[in-house]
Amino acid sequence: MKKNILQYLEQTAKKYANKTAFADVNREVTYSDFLKNSQKIGSNLSNIEKMNQPIAILLDKSVACLEAMMGVLYSGNFYTILDVKSPNERLASILDTLNPVAIITDQKNETKAKEIATENQRIYTYEQMIEIEIQQERLEKIRSKMIDTDTMYILFTSGSTGVPKGTVISHKAVIAYAHWAKETFDINENTIWGSQTPFYFSMSITDIFTTILSGATFYIIPKMYFSFPVKLLQYLDEKKVNTIYWVPSALCIVANLKALEEVKLPYLEKILFAGEVMPTKQLNMWIEHFPKALFANLFGPTETTDICTYYIVDRKFANTESIPIGKHCDNCNVMIVKEDGTEAKNGEEGELCVRGSFLAQGYYNNPVQTQKVFVQNPLNQSYPEIIYRTGDIVKENGRGELIYLSRKDFQIKHMGYRIELGEIETAINAIDNIIACASVYDEKTDKIVLFYQGDKLEEKDLLEQAGKRLPKYMCPNEIHCLDRMPYNANGKIDRKKLKTMI
Repeated sequence: MKKNILQYLEQTAKKYANKTAFADVNREVTYSDFLKNSQKIGSNLSNIEKMNQPIAILLDKSVACLEAMMGVLYSGNFYTILDVKSPNERLASILDTLNPVAIITDQKNETKAKEIATENQRIYTYEQMIEIEIQQERLEKIRSKMIDTDTMYILFTSGSTGVPKGTVISHKAVIAYAHWAKETFDINENTIWGSQTPFYFSMSITDIFTTILSGATFYIIPKMYFSFPVKLLQYLDEKKVNTIYWVPSALCIVANLKALEEVKLPYLEKILFAGEVMPTKQLNMWIEHFPKALFANLFGPTETTDICTYYIVDRKFANTESIPIGKHCDNCNVMIVKEDGTEAKNGEEGELCVRGSFLAQGYYNNPVQTQKVFVQNPLNQSYPEIIYRTGDIVKENGRGELIYLSRKDFQIKHMGYRIELGEIETAINAIDNIIACASVYDEKTDKIVLFYQGDKLEEKDLLEQAGKRLPKYMCPNEIHCLDRMPYNANGKIDRKKLKTMI
């Protein structure tokens, strides 16, 4: 039995040594060369002489970043991908929680790495790391000590207190999840992925690791192409991409700008999507152009590695209907729990809870948040069994399919990202002369709307200051300055009232 993802990489590299594994706009790498570079990086990091410690990666979405990820694992440690475009303040907050023993970067991003690193964090550059010889004996010694529940990576998501939460995912969880995805969607050596999502986003786990398990080929699509849908589709056609897993926003841009009518994609066979609600109108546009393709709606939080339920589209939906989130994945069970701790019956609303091998082990250096959502199964009082409370409100329809209704708390899904509105408010409140603020989400327009009380600022100035603390996708889309914030009887800002003011 394989206990970590590296064993799958080695098996695949042996079988498909000269086949293209990963490619970006600048470089293609075979499985054999990908393996060698990963082992060189691991050999270099082994000089740290520590195991099961965090190592941060500050690299653009690239083949080099993927090699760094595997290299960290070869060293017996675990990685966190940092967004190179995030403000230094947010990155510093992540590093404060993570406290990594090292940071991997490259010559392009070295200056930023030095700006956010502390004195005790050694900085490695990719260009130097791949010059070292592979220390096979040292890597084998490290391997002998590894177990399947070792942490593989930590992925930081938005936190309600304004501090990002680090979700701890093990080798065991990734292997279990990747096996499910590979088998369910028949990912094999003939699969050619067109990758859209960033590596610091949980959706990327699906196409990266099914590639490693199956011997598929993985193309990193240049981000700029998503602003030019015709070029985007031409790229897919040129690379003969047959499988994509994108956020609905990306699919909608292509559909709305009628790019599907401009470029034919004879190779495209599988269209998977997740991260936010897929508008049925735009989904129907895609289905019209690809009537023989497989379409699937995948649903789940970072805390379940990526996905816990899925629905393969098997019938027509009117534009006004919602697409189901389907049923539980194999080796991952879900339940709908009502507020009184009992299981919901068919048609009753409740919180989606998850159990099984896909589950994260909790939040890094954050026992309080961990204990809030990783809890004893309320439906099982006979022995210890941890489940994850997703905060998603769902119900079952008459077909035995799950239907997503809403979020339980202030967490939203916007542009494919899970965002805590509280983190936005923390950043805005930090701006000089802001007395109070609240952000609400307008589901109809998919906009984050900010209300604030204080000295009136030019919208451009406020967004500029917010951009120093928040990534672009978390900045408000609409801003209103109020003379006074509305409050409810409990003395809290009245968010329901604010919603009526949109």
